[in-house]
Amino acid sequence: MVHLFCYGPLGKPCERGWLGVHLWPLSYNCIMDLLVYSDTWCPDCRTAKRFLEKHNISYKEINIESTPGAAEEVIRQTGKRAIPQFVIDGRWVQPYRPGEGFLYEEMSALLGLVDEG
Repeated sequence: MVHLFCYGPLGKPCERGWLGVHLWPLSYNCIMDLLVYSDTWCPDCRTAKRFLEKHNISYKEINIESTPGAAEEVIRQTGKRAIPQFVIDGRWVQPYRPGEGFLYEEMSALLGLVDEG
């Protein structure tokens, strides 16, 4: 599994066992596993992966076309065939909104990223 150490809103390691700005509790030392369900033809998926890479966030990619059962798992978990999908410690998160694109602010807060600007 890929592990990501989370940081709080001030860029310091999270000490309370919560992720980012305390949006969701973690049960163990602020370490999380991040999966990204995606495909090469998906422009929103490329945007999501660029966002993670820009912030040096490790993830494991699951290609829904080449991984047996992956597309069905997305449908089972979300009720639709919508990618990209993040799975953070088993919790499914859609990092974009159809017609609006990638949710930069929401994902930054969720992942505990600090705005350096």
